Amino acid sequence: MSTVTGGCLFTAVHCCVVPSSLSSTSKLKLQPTPTPTLRFAVSGQISAETTPSKTETTTTNLNGNGRFKKKREEEAETEGKKEKQNPYVLEIEKKEIEFTSSRKGLDAYFEGSRNFIKSDGGPPRWFSPLECGSRLDNSPLLLFLPGIDGVGLGLCKHHHTLGRIFDIWCLHIPVKDRTPFLGLVKLVERTVRSENYHSPKRPIYLVGESLGACLALAVAARNPDINLSLVLSNPATSFEESPLQPLISFLEIIPVEHQLSLSYILSLMTGDSLRMVMDNAVKGIPLHQIIGGLSKDVIAMSSHLNDLAALLPRETLLWKLQMLRPASEFANSRLSAVKAQTLVLSSGKDQFLPSEEEGQRLFRAFPKCENRKFNDSRHFLFLEDGIDLATIIKGSVAFYRRGMYHDYVSDYVPPTPSELKMLYESNRLFLLATSSVMLSTLEDGKVVKGLAGIPSDGPVLFVGYHMLMGHELAPMITQLLLERNILLRGLAHPLVFMRKKKEGRLPPLSDFDPVRVMGAVPVSGTNLFKLLSSKAHVLLYPGGAREAVHRKGEQYKLFWPEHSEFVRTAARFGAKIVPFGVVGEDDFGEVIFDYDDQMKFPCLREDIRRYTEEEGIKVRAQINGELGNEDMHYPWILPKLPGRFYYYFGKPIETEGRELELRDKDKAQELYLQIKSEVEKNLAFLKEKRESDPYRNVVARLAYQAMHGFTSEVPTFEI
Repeated sequence: MSTVTGGCLFTAVHCCVVPSSLSSTSKLKLQPTPTPTLRFAVSGQISAETTPSKTETTTTNLNGNGRFKKKREEEAETEGKKEKQNPYVLEIEKKEIEFTSSRKGLDAYFEGSRNFIKSDGGPPRWFSPLECGSRLDNSPLLLFLPGIDGVGLGLCKHHHTLGRIFDIWCLHIPVKDRTPFLGLVKLVERTVRSENYHSPKRPIYLVGESLGACLALAVAARNPDINLSLVLSNPATSFEESPLQPLISFLEIIPVEHQLSLSYILSLMTGDSLRMVMDNAVKGIPLHQIIGGLSKDVIAMSSHLNDLAALLPRETLLWKLQMLRPASEFANSRLSAVKAQTLVLSSGKDQFLPSEEEGQRLFRAFPKCENRKFNDSRHFLFLEDGIDLATIIKGSVAFYRRGMYHDYVSDYVPPTPSELKMLYESNRLFLLATSSVMLSTLEDGKVVKGLAGIPSDGPVLFVGYHMLMGHELAPMITQLLLERNILLRGLAHPLVFMRKKKEGRLPPLSDFDPVRVMGAVPVSGTNLFKLLSSKAHVLLYPGGAREAVHRKGEQYKLFWPEHSEFVRTAARFGAKIVPFGVVGEDDFGEVIFDYDDQMKFPCLREDIRRYTEEEGIKVRAQINGELGNEDMHYPWILPKLPGRFYYYFGKPIETEGRELELRDKDKAQELYLQIKSEVEKNLAFLKEKRESDPYRNVVARLAYQAMHGFTSEVPTFEI
């Protein structure tokens, strides 16, 4: 692919400035002057009628670099073919994956950004990142609305991953441009209306940080009927409570030779310097002493911050800060008109804005809103290590979509290698502690170590025992990925996908982001139907939550309903059914205070009932008795010295060619009872065989690995 030197640079939909640092072999041939056929040739002066169609837009974006365009089309076509073959079998390399460090990405960005500082007075225009991957078919449009930097700095670490699932445009506001806030609102609004006119079913995502978040809210409020989704990072709607307000007056009186630039403002990411400066000013400390202290701080800043200072000289910084007040007032006065699905990202240590409190306020104000808290992050959230905007969007509830409405199956995007690596690293210690033993059954009935008996081609339905609190999930899903490149999509309790307007007993919704990134969907007959029809590998627990939060002495007992429809659904698509059992929870912890114990205490009993009524969703509403008990509670568990997890996947049961036979309820019930019996046999087999495992105890396993290496596989019992 032909690239531009300097890392995260942009190809302009219209741009009069051609970076001088481009190499002769990779220089973009951009149009030198505005023409009425180019989108946004002059800010705010092209109507929707003169805007080209979607196809023409793509050509305009990539014209002048035919090799790049052709290569992108070929890559998109190749990746599309791979997805159509089997989107759920991931080709994951087991070797260490190399990722571009954030430092390198920022270096490249600042090297190229120097070209934006030239005498360019505007107007604002849209850019599309060159280094985005070949995106999915029918990708939604993402409009990135920058903060006070105006150049989209926050996008530089995310454009590559976002580009795989979005068509990205970034708003660029030149350094000397003085377009007022309402002018920016109208510019973005025209873009939104134009794109919606050409593709009314295509979602448009507005991603804004601080000032850009106010811009996104204003556009959404003025266009409630357009298919919008909002991502707001530390929105400046809280400017009235911001310590930045005194800074505006402060900037106006600072002599030019001591101008306060963005380099100092960004230094606040690592300290509470702004509050210290304001406190000193209040105490009457002479201004030149305060400025002297600032100068020392600025000298200590990295060269990156000096580059940013050039992007935001004193006059520009003052203009942007003065814009925050009307932007905040404009957006706040129209919050009730915002109907778009919204994701608010709040930093816990934002020293510019009270973002944590503002996130809660907006969360309560909007009907369709999620609030993600980043307790240790500061204002410039998108520049911090460990923040991946694409992963956040994919992990949020029903947020990423390619049509008018979200579909858990067709809109799902499999995890990237970096996401898989992150998930693996977060579970590394648990995987080491459980040191799982996995057995599977070949077609001839032979039991083997490993997962060779698991069918590669879907649809496949895994049906088994739900261990206490679902602790068996991480080792099973990880091993299927590493050993067989199979992504297991689970049917999960609806609470994993339910937004709560107030805190409850459940963990924050963000704690379940990894579950959603890995492809879990709300359990329902419709979602099972869709997954099997797409030839996925699907995980189903008939015992549900009742099995996962069982009482004392109920380990390895199945709580399956008397009848199930999953057999006939599986037969309709010829799915293979894999019954499995897993044991080891009793070697990891013991339930000491269960549901029955808690219900004996009036205060706890009332708390459980109230929480179940307010937050609970009945999955088994039609089942009476104990099997239908879905009261929300947490058992108290006493940890033990870690034992070992053992999995046994039985021989796959074929349903292909039996659709007519299994339409009969009696035949389907007979197969259902057979599957249940197989799971119980698998559990009994593992409970017996683990007694002869010399490495069942974690101490024995650690001793073995100390002698043979901690990456070595620990032996187990003989089959």
